[in-house]
Amino acid sequence: MTGSLEMFQDELAACGFPPLVNKLAGAGFRGRIATRDLGPLRLVSLDTPESACIGRERDASDGEKLAVKVMVRGRTRIEQGRGEAELGPADLVLLDPTRTLRFESTAAAHVTILVPRRELRMRPAQLDRLIGERIDGSHGPGALVSVLARESARSATEFRVAEALRSAAAVIELIAVALEARLGDEQPAPDEWLRNRIAGYIEARLADPGLSPPGIAAAHHISVRRLHKLFEDQPFTVAALIRRRRLERCRAELAGGGRTVTAVAARWGFSDPAHFSKLFKTTYGYNARALITSNRAQTTKTRTAGPEQDGGHQVRQQQGGSRGEGEHRPPR
Repeated sequence: MTGSLEMFQDELAACGFPPLVNKLAGAGFRGRIATRDLGPLRLVSLDTPESACIGRERDASDGEKLAVKVMVRGRTRIEQGRGEAELGPADLVLLDPTRTLRFESTAAAHVTILVPRRELRMRPAQLDRLIGERIDGSHGPGALVSVLARESARSATEFRVAEALRSAAAVIELIAVALEARLGDEQPAPDEWLRNRIAGYIEARLADPGLSPPGIAAAHHISVRRLHKLFEDQPFTVAALIRRRRLERCRAELAGGGRTVTAVAARWGFSDPAHFSKLFKTTYGYNARALITSNRAQTTKTRTAGPEQDGGHQVRQQQGGSRGEGEHRPPR
């Protein structure tokens, strides 16, 4: 979408960005914004004229997601938290939408990835240190994130639901690696580092029916006993973590529509449909089939509404039931 400052700011707010005051914006302001969803990620491509902006602090309840900004063209100086980053093409920076933000930019193009904070599996103190710090996008893991961000923003609409979820998991894992690399000598303790790597391994292989503690332990050259000990003080055991993340993938795919409950369950490692249905209802408080019914109703409503809504907004409406936090009943 290309539009005036007011339209541009409204679209930014709809994507989860804080309200910005642009000191250089005039009546002739023109900016372009395009959004794509990739699993739990939202990719926002922006083309903006020369800008000098201030974003005020927001309520902490808006802090579910963090933003990874990747420069494509132009230069930007950003201040947030204790960090001050001078970004050129390919560089990236981690931002918190709830905090005060100041930046000055030439005419520029950039891609921002909005990623659920919990998916990064990093301590709040570590994230706090990284906010506002430049990450070099010319080499190492930062370069991989930079390339993937730009490519994903262009091609995310070509993914099927299951492909999008697995691709998003890979992008999130690379972001976490780039952030940990930026921490330098404040790397996690050995147990935490290994646990994070195992969690990433699990995330990337949830669709593998053979995923199990013995196989995970063997892949990381540790005993099964050592594996279980790594997770003994965590919210979930290894088996429970696999089960819960598979359930979340099933819920997201069912909300996207197009497949039966049995097919989705089998895709994510649940071979017994009756067991899956019982487990799903116990976890979320409603039947898995209710998501399909809800999705069909929303799709019918969207088609009836007519052509005034573009495809991107329709996708967001249809997927809205799968994006919220917590365990709520599906929309009716």
